Amino acid sequence: MIDLSPIATAHQWISEMFKKDPERGLNTATSRARVDNKLTCHIEEGPWKLVADMSPKAGGGGEGPTPGVLGRAALGSCVAIVYVMEAARLGVPVESVEVEVQADFDDAALFGVSDSVAGYINVRYTISVVSDAPEEDLQRVKDFTDARSPYVDVFARGQTPESSLEVVRPD
Repeated sequence: MIDLSPIATAHQWISEMFKKDPERGLNTATSRARVDNKLTCHIEEGPWKLVADMSPKAGGGGEGPTPGVLGRAALGSCVAIVYVMEAARLGVPVESVEVEVQADFDDAALFGVSDSVAGYINVRYTISVVSDAPEEDLQRVKDFTDARSPYVDVFARGQTPESSLEVVRPD
């Protein structure tokens, strides 16, 4: 059983802080991703260091998961964590939460040989919850999760990324 008490306490404290000072909720996060050998990409944000890569068949070194794996993992982990946070907030007991993410895509678009979209054609996720709580309580937690998960929003709401190019000449 997940101990929801410290999660509920943290949720309450943070919610009260943001109610008193909504500006504290506005933040910017910065990640850096660098490729300097084959397609192996080293990613850093704060203390975290990750590696993404493509398979050797695609010209990569196979040294890490693909960006697609990381994107699906971001969605799945966000949904799982927010589900537990919402369960704690609502007092709904859960033993464990697992999220399966499925995404349909056409890899040929990445290589410029398909008129399909380069991103996902469709994304689905299933939340599996181990709990003795009534199903209507678990559904209520899911409804709050679907509405509050940042990565559900990222996947659901069309955004137009801003991009720029900075050219740095070798010495």
